[in-house]
Amino acid sequence: MKTSDKSGTAKRTQKDYSLSFKLQLVEEVEQGFLTKTQAKRKYGIQGDATVTKWLQKYGNFDW
Repeated sequence: MKTSDKSGTAKRTQKDYSLSFKLQLVEEVEQGFLTKTQAKRKYGIQGDATVTKWLQKYGNFDW
């Protein structure tokens, strides 16, 4: 994450993730290797709802 020179606060940046990355993450969560929170931390995903949206869109379970 980038920091501003004057204020020292972090600037948020939006990342684009590939479909294969999203599918891999969804598979890891659905197989029980990671929780949604663990996946978010492991891969540095900023948005709180991002992993949940991917699970709803690409997952096999009824989230």
